[in-house]
Amino acid sequence: MAVTAKRARELALAMPDASDKPHFDRTAFRTPKRTFCTLANDGTDMNFMFDPELRDFYCELSPAFTPVPGGWGRMGATRCDLKAVDLASFRSALAAAHARAMAPAKSARAKNRKS
Repeated sequence: MAVTAKRARELALAMPDASDKPHFDRTAFRTPKRTFCTLANDGTDMNFMFDPELRDFYCELSPAFTPVPGGWGRMGATRCDLKAVDLASFRSALAAAHARAMAPAKSARAKNRKS
């Protein structure tokens, strides 16, 4: 069953410490630290702010998920077609994006130590 734009908005705002604000032709849903997803103003899709590993997981899970074109997609941003996604997959993706946004940011120094 598809997820309506209204339901997507309600679920995003129900996440802990979530708020929304205009973001170009979209609405951004964010934690106090960062944006975790954006909803198209026409209600067709929601973009989740994932890392590349989560992007790959959700894109393999369902054809409703595709990488956002260009650099944002290479960094992990993932488009979700609201007409094609089932509620369980949507909720899972929303929770994953929110958890990532709530996590402490990795410093450049910490990232370089892994290399």
